[in-house]
Amino acid sequence: MSEFISHECGVALVRLKKPLAYYQEKYGSPLWGFNQLFLLMEKQHNRGQDGAGVACVKFDVPAGEPYMFRERNVESNPLDKIFQSLLTRYNQLVEDGAVLPEFPDTAKKQFDFCGELYLGHLRYGTSGGYNLSSCHPYFRRSSWPTRNVMLAGNFNLTNTAELNESLIAIGQHPIFATDTQAILERIGFGLDDEHERLFRELRTQGLAGEEISRRINAELDPARVLREAAANWDGGYALVGALGNGDGFVFRDPSGIRPCHWFENDEVVAFASERAPLCTVFDLEAHDVNEVEPGCAVIMKKAGAVSVERIKPALPKTQCTFERIYFSRGNDADIYRERKALGAGLADKIWKSISGDLENSVFSFVPNTAEVAYFGLMSELRFRRRAEVKQTLLDAAKAGRITEALVDDLILYNWPRGEKIVSKDVKLRTFISQEKSRNNLASLVYDVTYGIVQPKDNLVCVDDSIVRGTTLRRSILRILKRLNPKKIVIASTAPQIRYPDCYGIDMSEIGKFIAFEAAVSLLKERGQAAILEEVYRLCRDDLKNPGQVPVNHVCKIYEPFQAEEISRRITELVSPKPNGWKGEIEIIFQSVESLHCALPNHTGDWYFTGNYPTPGGYRVVNQAFVNYFEKAEGRSY
Repeated sequence: MSEFISHECGVALVRLKKPLAYYQEKYGSPLWGFNQLFLLMEKQHNRGQDGAGVACVKFDVPAGEPYMFRERNVESNPLDKIFQSLLTRYNQLVEDGAVLPEFPDTAKKQFDFCGELYLGHLRYGTSGGYNLSSCHPYFRRSSWPTRNVMLAGNFNLTNTAELNESLIAIGQHPIFATDTQAILERIGFGLDDEHERLFRELRTQGLAGEEISRRINAELDPARVLREAAANWDGGYALVGALGNGDGFVFRDPSGIRPCHWFENDEVVAFASERAPLCTVFDLEAHDVNEVEPGCAVIMKKAGAVSVERIKPALPKTQCTFERIYFSRGNDADIYRERKALGAGLADKIWKSISGDLENSVFSFVPNTAEVAYFGLMSELRFRRRAEVKQTLLDAAKAGRITEALVDDLILYNWPRGEKIVSKDVKLRTFISQEKSRNNLASLVYDVTYGIVQPKDNLVCVDDSIVRGTTLRRSILRILKRLNPKKIVIASTAPQIRYPDCYGIDMSEIGKFIAFEAAVSLLKERGQAAILEEVYRLCRDDLKNPGQVPVNHVCKIYEPFQAEEISRRITELVSPKPNGWKGEIEIIFQSVESLHCALPNHTGDWYFTGNYPTPGGYRVVNQAFVNYFEKAEGRSY
């Protein structure tokens, strides 16, 4: 994705199953769990640049001493700053003699982040701003351990307003900040309720206060709390939570929209948004790591029991395809194969675009995350060329026409030629700028390799996806023109993004999508602008009086056109002025059918097709169009 999009966050949780002395003896440090958390987060740093947060829960702490700790940072390189700061504190304690690493109890007593349960979060902001108060984990405090909860997540809910209204209905005074706050308060209410239920039952048995507290800590049922709290949640989520009594939980949405993986052995239970970090950090094979099943929670009791509990009924699995196209790191074996398949899926359209002229074509990619798809495309083109050569040789053999010149020609010419043409200046960290500043920087972020492309060449660049077309318009196509190719082809491994996302990617303003802009342009050009007014009326009516069956009315805007027509108009919209260059530009998109062939286990395609997995998605797409028509800026959920 060559343009900036806020997207899916990263989560991690590490729960130690042995006494701290075990890790000191085996791994040489009482901070083994803390270090593993850092590594899990570092291996997922691609998932969050807007902030980071970590938390620790200590078990069996004497009354009067703190047992839950949190550290957050929203500065540049937040993860590094958090761990450097904490390790500096630890090393100072060791130097002062307050901590003796060979005696783990001294580390646990003196250092805040020496405990048994850790969780971490890497944030890409989609709501709530970029200040520290919006950074996970969120913390709900109480003097009762079972009422303390720290929560972090990779999620968006579509019905935060309704959840806040439900909190008001039960007498709370919620702060209308983010969906995280709404979830925290709802879980907190459930914990209060569960605590009170157990307290009343145990008190009627005449138990002493300390015994009541011990029994509540042991008998609290996090699964029950989650079932009641999540009954009306609509959205995509992977939540990690820690309670003050030492219990922990990880909960995934019933459609499996957001990713979450885990493994367990006799030393540790660990979770991460992606599979590959767990494999790397804990030296595992891919088959050792499991997905958290959609609608389920993995519950970790302080006493050591680990169980998988059904929280919500599973819905048809619609895992986010953007995870595989772009967000997750490509060193996961399955994702690597899938991205190669995405590149191969573009071969037919690219072959047609360049008229099969491999000899006079240069293939490249932009940005770096499109590299694996580029490898897939090159492999497919070479396969086709080999098949072509084989058939030519067989035909020549039958006719007795094989000559040295023919063999030389077939072996030496018309093979796909790959080059590194576009590079990104990593010093221009556009993700830390606001949108206006990013747009100003966009024209300077990318640069090209000069002297490789000739005027007779087609220049083909593979991109992950094209959302707004801003970077193509303002930067990439302008600098590619400087190379003076005969034709520029930009090939997107993703289909046209036509509809907003409300589950993971921060792209809810439909008017900013280049595919939507193209469709509206075509409607107006062909005298069909009345469709826009019709869609506006239908969307507005549906929002006021939602029916039993949710409907995406925005689909009507695209119905009059073939995908190729919209692609051609997108090409016109993003093409810069010629300024002396007389070449041709073509934008190619993956088909939805090819997408599903490449990603057979990830069917979440609502941003391409408009088929949302939950009712909230349909409400969001209709609201997004109303906002567009009324010229109202901002998120539609």
